[in-house]
Amino acid sequence: MTKITGLSVVIITFNEERNIARCLESVKDVADEILVVDSFSTDKTEEICKRYNVRFIQHPFEGHIQQKNVAAHAAQYDWVLSLDADEALDEQLKTSIIEVKQNATHNAYYMTRLTNYCGKWIRHCGWYPDSKARLWNRTKGQWGGQNPHDRWELHDADDKYGKLNGDILHYSYYSISDHIRQIEYFTEIASKAEASAGKNPSLLKIVLGPGIKFFKSYILKAGFLDGYYGYVICRLSAQAAFIKYIKTKQRIKNNR
Repeated sequence: MTKITGLSVVIITFNEERNIARCLESVKDVADEILVVDSFSTDKTEEICKRYNVRFIQHPFEGHIQQKNVAAHAAQYDWVLSLDADEALDEQLKTSIIEVKQNATHNAYYMTRLTNYCGKWIRHCGWYPDSKARLWNRTKGQWGGQNPHDRWELHDADDKYGKLNGDILHYSYYSISDHIRQIEYFTEIASKAEASAGKNPSLLKIVLGPGIKFFKSYILKAGFLDGYYGYVICRLSAQAAFIKYIKTKQRIKNNR
């Protein structure tokens, strides 16, 4: 059992004037330090951050994993709570984090993330519960995964994660157009990573993969219970898979 004597909340940003104030408001009662690592925003992100007790630094964006590791290493304290700018803590999660600060029994903690899509909270589609390891001792692990899908990984495979009550509130997309733009952005990153790893999707995967993804998210993961937006999410997620596959295949062909 360990008492956490200092907790750094770290947030990476780029043009987050629409979201950052909500995020900062939600963490001010649990943080001993708030660190924002910004990749040279051109909007009012920095101005808004300076209204709070925030340490604001800028670093060129080299990838989600790389930027989050920069933020973790730049934190003042070893215990870190990592959030995205479009996320906030609900009241139950705040209480859970305060309790852990008094008595930490694990080196890292999972919490669930609940996503708001065009004003609706999405509880199915494979989007909830969306478990994320966001509270951890930075000396015990690092950010890994494959861009843009980062994840916190403990160094010791036998080390166990704790689980906190409450949700990260994720304000993901304000419009369907936001979602479509994000698909274009993320599939560019993902296809580069897949092609670099030599993952050349087969024609069978390109043809069948998107349909299988839609069936899993809409039927098996009950996306239909989220109504109209549940269908939109599952349909666009399937489309994103198709776009990633064909972009990856094209990149591999071009590299040859």
